[in-house]
Amino acid sequence: MQTHRLFLAFISILLAQIVLAQEKPNVILIYTDDLGYGDLSCYGATKIKTPHVDNLASQGIKFTNGHSTSATCTPSRYALMTGVYPWRSGAAILPGDAALIVPTDRLTLPKVFKNAGYKTAIIGKWHLGIGTEVQKDWNGELKPGPNETGFDYSFIFPATADRVPTVFVENHRVVGLDPDDPIAVDYNKKIGNEPTGKENPELLKMKASPGQGHDNTIVNGIGRIGFMTGGKTARWTDEEVSTTFLTRALQYIEDNRKQPFFLYFTMTEPHVPRMPATMFKGKSGLGFRGDAILQMDWTVGEIMKKLQTLGLDQNTMVILSSDNGPVLNDGYQDGAVTMLNGHDPAAGLRGGKYSTLEAGTRVPFIISWPKKIKPQTSNALVSQMDFLASFASLLNVPCTIKQDGENMMNAFLGKTKTGRSVYVQQGASLAVVKQGWKFIPPNGGPAINKLVNIELGNAPEAQLYNLNNDPQEKNNLAKKYPEKVKELAALLEKIKQDK
Repeated sequence: MQTHRLFLAFISILLAQIVLAQEKPNVILIYTDDLGYGDLSCYGATKIKTPHVDNLASQGIKFTNGHSTSATCTPSRYALMTGVYPWRSGAAILPGDAALIVPTDRLTLPKVFKNAGYKTAIIGKWHLGIGTEVQKDWNGELKPGPNETGFDYSFIFPATADRVPTVFVENHRVVGLDPDDPIAVDYNKKIGNEPTGKENPELLKMKASPGQGHDNTIVNGIGRIGFMTGGKTARWTDEEVSTTFLTRALQYIEDNRKQPFFLYFTMTEPHVPRMPATMFKGKSGLGFRGDAILQMDWTVGEIMKKLQTLGLDQNTMVILSSDNGPVLNDGYQDGAVTMLNGHDPAAGLRGGKYSTLEAGTRVPFIISWPKKIKPQTSNALVSQMDFLASFASLLNVPCTIKQDGENMMNAFLGKTKTGRSVYVQQGASLAVVKQGWKFIPPNGGPAINKLVNIELGNAPEAQLYNLNNDPQEKNNLAKKYPEKVKELAALLEKIKQDK
């Protein structure tokens, strides 16, 4: 009898574990690059149509006040991974040969999922550094990197498409490398005898914009930042980068369909150099930037199609957002400015990439989970930095690390329209938001980044905006509400000192 009872108890526990495993959603975090708040038709764009992303938004939550922490890529990615404001550690845009800046001994977003029994993967752009030193052997084992921060599988390029080395790295090794043609990389001086955009502009199929550094080693007719030699069989073809990442992502979903998985799918669109696949060139009427957004939208559709085919669509949470706001002329003359055709990538918000103003960090932010989330629009203030604490709560993973992220899972699931009450935005400077009031301290920085023609939010006087009524930041209320300025200035200093 006792044996029978023990057997029944074992079966009961086993069934409970199976039910729990089935309840755990797969999670796919689609992270676009330089996609603006107004770049999607579901966020009001009229000059471009994004039906697949629109469909994703229509079956989930579209956040109108969702943010990256920062107006540039590396800092935002650092915050997403760690749940910590990136300015605390000095995280900034990294060169392509940088060392890893994510601590390997701390809880990260992928480690939350690993601790909950998930398989984890990153496919796409990384840009958080590899190895322990800047000088590294690109022909050997490249570690630590994504795998050491919590990913079981990684298929990435090291930085961005406009920086060398222009190669894919699978787990710890460059893909397709010929040992007889070793790679060398240098960001300080020219190496080898390969042509550069500065010395051989006649070889370029896309002209570099003056003064932005995209005139070093030419790869595929495009000048890059940094110098590289060797690795010719391993170098990617720009038109195939996006579909290469997509193919790997679809295979990963297929291979892991029978167990919970977390896929961090970090797309390149619409970051420069914009060189979309041939089937998208000229389709948007907005230059290569618009074509890249169409390619991004199609890619999202392919991901959703795969989930539906495998019967995973109902219990997969798909999150789509961007690492920062939009930029047009960011290194290359590709028609983004001359063929804008009335399109507003920032949807009326001031600023953009690099800016402390709203368009720097207020980005598309969509969460779909058909099994649990009802379609809706939410104005809750939420951040990508909150994913770590939120998923730790959802998956019952102990999370005792000190962090700036908050548990926003109720907002992410649409159970509340209440989000964060306080948030620090990082652009050209830091700004603090509390209950809709935004304060930007006075500073002497330039008002406009002239290279990209984006308003930075710097001013010699204090700025105070009521975002609840004025998200376009048209009316500076600092002189009208000096006590509010004083309160928020003190709050920002307190947050900065709270380490």
